Amino acid sequence: MKVSPFAGKPPEPGMLVNVPKLVTAYYTDVPDPSIPAQRVAFGTSGHRGSALQKAFNEWHILAITQAICLYRKLQHTDGPLFLGMDTHALSMPAFATSLEVLAANGVEVLLAEGDEYTPTPAISHAILTYNRARKTGLADGIVITPSHNPPDDGGFKYNPPNGGPAETDVTDWIQATANQFLESTLQGIKRIPLEQALRASTTHRHDFLSSYVSDLANVIDMDSIRGAKVNMGVDPLGGAGVHYWARIADQYKLDLTVVNELVDPTFRFMTVDWDGQIRMDPSSSYAMTNLIGLKDRFDIAFACDTDHDRHGVVTREEGLLQPNHYLAVAIYYLFQHRPKWSNAAAVGKTMVSSQIIDRVAAKLGRKLYEVPVGFKWFVDGLLEGTLGFAGEESAGASFLRLDGTVWTTDKDGIVPALLAAEITARMDRDPGQIYQELTSQFGESVYTRTEAPATAQEKEILKKLSPQQVRSKELAGEQIQTILTHAPGNGAPLGGLKVVAESGWFAARPSGTEDIYKIYVESFRGTDHLRRILDEAQTIVSDAVA
Repeated sequence: MKVSPFAGKPPEPGMLVNVPKLVTAYYTDVPDPSIPAQRVAFGTSGHRGSALQKAFNEWHILAITQAICLYRKLQHTDGPLFLGMDTHALSMPAFATSLEVLAANGVEVLLAEGDEYTPTPAISHAILTYNRARKTGLADGIVITPSHNPPDDGGFKYNPPNGGPAETDVTDWIQATANQFLESTLQGIKRIPLEQALRASTTHRHDFLSSYVSDLANVIDMDSIRGAKVNMGVDPLGGAGVHYWARIADQYKLDLTVVNELVDPTFRFMTVDWDGQIRMDPSSSYAMTNLIGLKDRFDIAFACDTDHDRHGVVTREEGLLQPNHYLAVAIYYLFQHRPKWSNAAAVGKTMVSSQIIDRVAAKLGRKLYEVPVGFKWFVDGLLEGTLGFAGEESAGASFLRLDGTVWTTDKDGIVPALLAAEITARMDRDPGQIYQELTSQFGESVYTRTEAPATAQEKEILKKLSPQQVRSKELAGEQIQTILTHAPGNGAPLGGLKVVAESGWFAARPSGTEDIYKIYVESFRGTDHLRRILDEAQTIVSDAVA
């Protein structure tokens, strides 16, 4: 990957999104459903795109929201719908559009008090809290966010009554129905004016912030953090949790400083990511330059992305921890400091997360549950308590309450961040120091993710490969032990392949939106070995799809 000369620096004025132009495009541009890039397309986290490319316009939101209303009727989901949004410029317009359709369809909608921004985990938490002990009249939710994507993007995600990201069969149905509405020039969509929707008898307010923050003591040991006087710094990166952190500090009497309380839809306060884009990614050292620069001020520092479903942890000695490294530390700590968790509770990881996690799970005597990319695969396990922890290499995770019951079934950036403080308090050393101890037990890994070009036809072949189509017997000088095209945890298709040898592995999966495939590589023998795996991975994939 070629790193931009602007990476890690404040954005130039010309890099900032023109917000009036973006919002105007949302309301005035009409997508052409005959062009694939302008249709509704649900990826691993909902429909995303920019209004400037006609990929996220008012037509899309009208169509998707009406499709969700029809899906709710089909499933007899007749409880309230929790509606939340993040701080991206397109989130407020999409919020207004969706409410106009929901109210016209008679859906009971719960909005944040004071028009507060709402983190993704607060929506999942609200759904699960409402549905606890209920069998009928179940609630669901919509989260309006493109996660950590650049400022000109919008995103729209549906969470069914299980509180997590919707499964593929659900999103396929919503996507197909929404595209039918686009093709019929929105015929059949119900809508009322926003002022009328806000006054509707079905529209109510909900205090997401108080409900979520007041419950945190049931998932994190706040007494230990307070007692150890852990000095914490947090950067909300201008995201939906911007007002949550001060309440957390006040309610639990924590030594926690919010280093940046700015909300600005251009995100001009960020530093530019590796590719020259502004991206609110707390796992990127380029995007986190400002917080890393403050690391010596705090015992532990952390940040969350725009909808607060991802975390980044900064320590004094290590700086920004790689997501895989912190996941391994969190797992190592939690399964030894949660005595009320079931002894059968497993460790959940995605196929592209570090093998350090496998080694930690084996040491702890815990079952490993490995699934394809996408947090939706963890929802049932978290809901039932059969998964104690679920995490993915892109810094998304959630875990059970102290008593072993479900906390959220969607990614939660806030609790892993606070867990870093709990670990520091209880272990008298920070997660970076603990990871170094783990490497002495399990070996030190190097990990990377990159991309390679692929045609649409090659991507389709890659998605459906069988192990027999891989002709190589060795990977970087070692015998190939396993070739996976289905996840060992649940048997679901990986949508690509994973090739494993003794000291390293790679996984390849096609992008859903670009003419590329993504390659994930890990080695326990250093960077030279990693590069060799990467080179051979591209050859193996090319031969297999030829």
